[in-house]
Amino acid sequence: MQHKHNIEALDRTLGDILGKRDRPFGGITVLFGGDFRQTLPVVPRGSRHQILEASFKNSKLWKDINLLFLHQNMCLDCSPESDTFAKYLLDIGSAKNSDQDGTLTLPPHMHCGDNLNSLIHALYPGIEQGNKPDDYFAERTILSCKNDNVDDINTDILAKFPGDQVIIMAADSVTTDEAQAYPVEYLNSLTVNGLPLTRLALKPGCPLMLLHNLDPSNGLCNGTCMILLRVRQRVLECRILGGDGKTVFLPRMAMDPKAEDLHIPLRHRQFPVHLAFAMTINKSQGQSVKNVGIDLRSPVFSHGQLYVALSRCTSPSRIKVLFPETESGTKTANIVFNQILAGIT
Repeated sequence: MQHKHNIEALDRTLGDILGKRDRPFGGITVLFGGDFRQTLPVVPRGSRHQILEASFKNSKLWKDINLLFLHQNMCLDCSPESDTFAKYLLDIGSAKNSDQDGTLTLPPHMHCGDNLNSLIHALYPGIEQGNKPDDYFAERTILSCKNDNVDDINTDILAKFPGDQVIIMAADSVTTDEAQAYPVEYLNSLTVNGLPLTRLALKPGCPLMLLHNLDPSNGLCNGTCMILLRVRQRVLECRILGGDGKTVFLPRMAMDPKAEDLHIPLRHRQFPVHLAFAMTINKSQGQSVKNVGIDLRSPVFSHGQLYVALSRCTSPSRIKVLFPETESGTKTANIVFNQILAGIT
């Protein structure tokens, strides 16, 4: 998902430091890891051509890359069923088993009911009872394409989750002298990708995801999953999922959206977390869990999203998919940009 400009900037920097600008990365051997079947760099409101152009494969450095291939899917369980599923996933990523109209028919056993509640109960059985161990949340998630759908799913599951709900409102302000031109109510209504919600609803025991790199040496990185223990006046007390289960304290912090994301010089002060019952497909990339639910009521809209969603689960028998109510079968869109795979697969 790295934009080619990031890699080219590293190339120029190492060339300047080592005084060898005529050699890639100043003559240092660099190892890249990735899969072009997965999602490509995000170009806001970008066209297909712009997304392809932002990929590392279209960088001037690509001619100096020596390709090495990995042949074993380490995310899947070791079984004959998983070996067959691994080949099936590769075909999905290359659009080899898609119809002429760009759609794909998924196995019938993945179909999960006709509404969101059926998907929630399939992925989070007994969520109403509470007192779940950490592994319960670490081993399951629901994926969707759009942030709005993820927010709706998280809200619905939180309503079923036991406990007293705590509402934390963000302190929004404007960083220029024109603050009086923007009422607080208007600022609170703004939603920016990558920033926590203005109205953050939480319950003790619910899973959270960290949205910023706070302390990587202690495991507080963007995407770290945690369990909320207590909501205090100025901090959230949480326990990191996995590892040694370290208890951490998260403060409120001021976050400024990028100028291209919002034309208003907004300063958003809120706890840098998001409910983690569900997440976007792009955010899930790199993770592996035992149970995955996929909300395809809104079909995928970008290269590799369906491939990424299906490959998050360690077994095909534990994937549940929610299709649109108007769809009686298991057919869905599969977006693949064949140009990016040419000469690689």
